[in-house]
Amino acid sequence: MCRAALPHIIKIKGTIINIGSGWPFKGGPKATAYCASKAGLLNFTRALAIDCGKYGVRVNCVCPGDVDTPMLRKEARQLGLDEEEFLPEAAMRPLPRLGFPKDVAGVALSLASPLADWITGASLVVDGGGLA
Repeated sequence: MCRAALPHIIKIKGTIINIGSGWPFKGGPKATAYCASKAGLLNFTRALAIDCGKYGVRVNCVCPGDVDTPMLRKEARQLGLDEEEFLPEAAMRPLPRLGFPKDVAGVALSLASPLADWITGASLVVDGGGLA
């Protein structure tokens, strides 16, 4: 997708924001391929940032933790866990709640704004302190 969009993004001096996960920083059970793919996305982000910088295009990655979405509920089922038990455990972190899509969107909007004009190749973890 980046390859297809890049000519337009270069033309408008836009930005690319990949959506990763907290799992490349800390592996998890029954998620080997998922963890490896997200780790690959982090390095893809860094490499693409190097290639695109000369065009004035920034490339970053937002890495959400557990966000209350259908995907999180599907993860519970894949692990063979009851959602009603899984979700409160997933919320155990320094900021004691699950994330909301707006939490991730706010960070992405900030990275896309002029406030982040000198940020590229970065991965920002948005997880309520879960990896802390």
